[in-house]
Amino acid sequence: CGSAVKLTHIESGSKNFLFSENKNLGGGSGQQVVTWIPDRSASGALWLVRGPDGVEECDPGTPIQCGSKVRFTHAETRRNLHTHGIQSPLSRQQEITGYGENGNGDTGDDWGVECSGKYWMREKPVRFLNIDTSRYLGGSNNVKFTQQNCGHGCPILHHLEAFARKQKDSYSELKVEMGVLLSK
Repeated sequence: CGSAVKLTHIESGSKNFLFSENKNLGGGSGQQVVTWIPDRSASGALWLVRGPDGVEECDPGTPIQCGSKVRFTHAETRRNLHTHGIQSPLSRQQEITGYGENGNGDTGDDWGVECSGKYWMREKPVRFLNIDTSRYLGGSNNVKFTQQNCGHGCPILHHLEAFARKQKDSYSELKVEMGVLLSK
């Protein structure tokens, strides 16, 4: 807990990182856009791992047990990784957005940690199940923003759509490849 991580998407060859910036979706909820990008050096790909909504801040460096709940706060914009019942624009699953202010949001920001072993470990497969919607954070190499589906001058051109899906499959398998990892 307390680490700053970059989450990568295994199905895309671990080349795409969960990303956000201070831009809002043009449709759907209109909340802050969250996508997957193939740029490991992007500062917008850094997420702070925190305790779930309504829980006092977790003690930095505390290992995160498989089965526990966490919240991801975008390091630059301070909005939380969020999902809700609104359809995502390309795959028609659930939209993933940045939500809240200064790390405060609601229970749609809480994610269950599904991993093997006792603790969530760097570079080991992990899935995140949204507590409110029972959908997994995911993406697909085949669901990409293009000029055809996003328009000319699209600010997220060539990004992969981040979505929440019901299925537990390769599209929802992630890992932490890098970041500032705290441990006791």
